[in-house]
Formats: sequence, C-alpha cells, structure tokens
Amino acid sequence: MIGYKPLVKFRLWHLPARAITGAFILNSGINKLRSDDEEMHKGVHGMASTAYPQFAAIEPRLFTKALGAAEIGLGGALLAPFISPGVAGVGLSAFSAGLLGLYLRIPGMTVDGIRPSQQGTALAKDSWLLAIGLGLMLDRASNAVRDAVPVPSRS
Repeated sequence: MIGYKPLVKFRLWHLPARAITGAFILNSGINKLRSDDEEMHKGVHGMASTAYPQFAAIEPRLFTKALGAAEIGLGGALLAPFISPGVAGVGLSAFSAGLLGLYLRIPGMTVDGIRPSQQGTALAKDSWLLAIGLGLMLDRASNAVRDAVPVPSRS
C-alpha cells in the first residue's frame, strides 16, 4: 500500500526486552493473585508501607491482590505487540521507579544511600527494568523526531 504507516513501530530488539520482562512481571502478578499465604501478603504490604506510608491503611491481602492485578496488566501490555513501545515503556518505567523507591526508602537496603547492601541487591536489580522502560520510551521518541524531520530528496 502506498503511504501505509504502521501504528506500532516494532524493532527486533524490543522482542527480548518486552518478552522477558513482560513474562516475569506477568508471572509475579499471577502468583500474587493466586496466593492465600497471609504471611506473604503481610510481607509485601509491610515493605510497601515502610517505603510509602500512604499504603499502611490498606488491608495487606487487598493490597497484594491489587498489586498482582497491576502486574498482570503491565506484563500483558509488555507482551502485547499492538501496544506501542512508548506506552509499554512508560508503564514499565513507572512500575520500576516505584520498586526503586522501595530500595531507596527501606532501611538496610543500601550501605551508603546508593550502593546496595547484601539484602538490597535483589531490589537494586530493578534498576534494569527502569533501563528497559526508558530505552523503549527513548526509541519511541527518536522515531517521532525522525518522522518529523523532512528528508531531503535526491534528484
């Protein structure tokens, strides 16, 4: 078709970044929704409430189930090829920024406010999710700039 422009610009590097992070986050959400382990609900809620006190008033089980549902939505968006890289990147960046907030706000996760302690290493690794999300957003932004700049014709 002449003049056809796809709605979503897919790049090959998106496939592993979106598939692996999407599957991991989707699985985490499914596990939270299926769980009846009250200790797990209290643990997840306790960590979140320590970093973000506004969550303290929410019942732990409800909080964990809502978090699981959000993870399923984000994981599904990352896996869905019809969701643009920019939109998927915004969602992943916001989610991972919240996780990094846990890392930075929970006592004992860092040795000096930035470098991870032994117990903080698992949360510090969520910085990779932020990098992937920002990469997807930057790729989308660079496409928009490239599309907006007129290409000189070669005559």
